This record gives sequence, C-alpha cells and structure tokens, in this order.
Amino acid sequence: MSTDQCQVPASHYLKKSYLTQERWASYWHQIDLVRAQNPNSVLEIGVGNGIICDMLKRLGYDVQTVDIDASLNPTHVASATSLPLPDKSVDVTLCAEVLEHLPFEESVKAMKEIHRVTKRIAIITLPHAGYTFSFIFKIPLLRWIALGFKLPHFWKTHKFNGEHYWETGKKGWPRRKIRKALTETDYTILNERIYPDDPAHVAFLCLIK
Repeated sequence: MSTDQCQVPASHYLKKSYLTQERWASYWHQIDLVRAQNPNSVLEIGVGNGIICDMLKRLGYDVQTVDIDASLNPTHVASATSLPLPDKSVDVTLCAEVLEHLPFEESVKAMKEIHRVTKRIAIITLPHAGYTFSFIFKIPLLRWIALGFKLPHFWKTHKFNGEHYWETGKKGWPRRKIRKALTETDYTILNERIYPDDPAHVAFLCLIK
C-alpha cells in the first residue's frame, strides 16, 4: 500500500468502536495542550472526524489542517512528509495519531517537516501498546486523583495491520526510540506523558529550537 493512499474511509472516524470514552479523553487532552500554549495559529495534521479542528476554531484560533484524504475537507490535501506551508508559519502544530500510519523512515521525514513549519511548539501523540493498571478516585473538596502504571508489550512484535506500521510499547519500539528521533530532529522534549484516562496513547510536548 502506498503511504499516499487513504487507509480508512471517512466513516471510520464516526464509528462507535472508534469514538470510545478514551478517545474523547484523548480529544480533551489534545485541545488542553494546544490551549496551554496560547497560540494565535494552529496546524492540525490528520483531520479525522474534525472534532479537534471544529472546537479549536470555536475557541477562536486560526486553524489550518492537512490530510491526504480530500473527502475530509482539509485546508491542504497533502502528506505530512511534504507540508505545503512556509517555514515557521504556525505557532503550534498538533499531530495526533498520524506518524504510526507511515513507515518509520517516513515518520522521521514528517517530524522534520513539522519542525520546519512550526514556530514554537509541536504536540505529537502516538499509540502506546501495553497493559494498564490504574486507580482513579475523588476526595470531597479536592480534584480527581489518578494513579497508574503501564506495562509495555515489549515481547509482542508489531505487524502492519493495514493502518499502523509500528506502535510504541511493542518489541523494537520503546519510547526512547521516539525520543531519539525527536531530539535528532532538533526538538526539545518538554513533557512526555501517558494520561490515566487515555492510556492507549503517549503525548510528546516539544519545543522547536
């Protein structure tokens, strides 16, 4: 399969099996991470069902989108490996669950393109395979408290399933491999986190040097 071909139809992003409770938690964290940067302009790579873009626009941000699927109505129909934007043209770039849809060498190219077009901050989230152990509780007058531990599937070999070429947490794909690729592309990793209410993903908050 060519990496320039759409892997799933637009209807995929609206299925009940896709829009899980954890997926909605992921959306919340993505939007929260963007808002925390106080940007004027945002680039979202990978439109999906449009929920993130729509909400960011409603919050008053200038948002552009990129996707290879024209049916998703992105601002730019293009690959993440060749972004049709000028250098340092957006404050924040959000690339959520996109890079794993490319062979890793192509993912590194996309990291370089994101670095090129972004002024300040890149938010990159990826699937993270593993068993989750979590405990979430609430004490009156205090905020929710979440404790968790993730055991990566380091013994499992990932096989291309028509969508993901690789996944962090699996054999040969530790998170340190992603850290290395990001730092070699001149990102400074400000934060790396797996959220207790969204344990299937790991989020990297990166400063553009």
